[in-house]
Amino acid sequence: MKSTIKIGTRGSKLALWQAAWVQSALKKRSPELTVDIIVIKTRGDKILDVPLAKIGGKGLFVKEIEDALLREDIDIAVHSMKDMPAHLPEGLCIGPIPQREVSSDVLISGGGRHLAELKPGQSIGTSSLRRSAQVLHVRPDLKIVPLRGNLETRLKKLEAGQMDAIVLAAAGVKRLGLEHRITEYLEPSVMLPAVGQGALCIELRKNDQDTYQVINHLEHGPTRTVVFGERAFLNRLEGGCQVPIAALGQVRQDQFTLSGLVADIDGQTLFKETLSGPADASEAIGTNLADRLAARGARDILNKLKNAAQE
Repeated sequence: MKSTIKIGTRGSKLALWQAAWVQSALKKRSPELTVDIIVIKTRGDKILDVPLAKIGGKGLFVKEIEDALLREDIDIAVHSMKDMPAHLPEGLCIGPIPQREVSSDVLISGGGRHLAELKPGQSIGTSSLRRSAQVLHVRPDLKIVPLRGNLETRLKKLEAGQMDAIVLAAAGVKRLGLEHRITEYLEPSVMLPAVGQGALCIELRKNDQDTYQVINHLEHGPTRTVVFGERAFLNRLEGGCQVPIAALGQVRQDQFTLSGLVADIDGQTLFKETLSGPADASEAIGTNLADRLAARGARDILNKLKNAAQE
């Protein structure tokens, strides 16, 4: 049995919280285990003045950490699952997935107004095409303001009056003890979350059985079923940050239900559908749902946005 585990993570307050949670869970199970946290700066942390969709998307927050994993500088990487690209580098895999935190998005507004109460022309800060498309679908009269940076930076920009409201992942807000700042939890009918939002990803080398034996008790089966169903949907659509794609799965009494969405950037065209089936077929359901949306017209949106991104 290994005596030391090195965790690779980004250096943001939220990323460090996530790594420390894994560290604590491992130490609780094996008090004699030495668990070190190694901070690695990613390209996404260095480029803060450009929307993610214009500089490469999801992989920006994981590539350097994955490189360290492949070099064996670290034993595991702890990421936000929503930051994980559809395809992982050769030799790496998603390990145990802990129980998911709340998956929804939240609105935090300067004046305490809910989304429906914001005045025409008021601004919402986000650099997520998924969030902005869904906001504009229900409130085309609002203005979207690009917003990058860690959670604390985004809150400071809101406080400084640079925008009237911001949309964030509820999980990050709760994990940092800032739940009191939330104005409104956005219902899935208004705002479907990102694939894997609220879940942690523990990544490791495929051939590292010694490390897997130390960490496998962190697995939460229902969360894995849901996350892999959502990721199958993303994978089939070959989606990333350049495309407004959202999905939310649920398991109830051995039944898996998945709602998926593909939208145009302006939110005017939006394809959304729900599909259910046996929980042990969650990935097939994710793939089938993607195919159904693609056949309805989502593929045309995907192709248009990808072509625009390459120009």
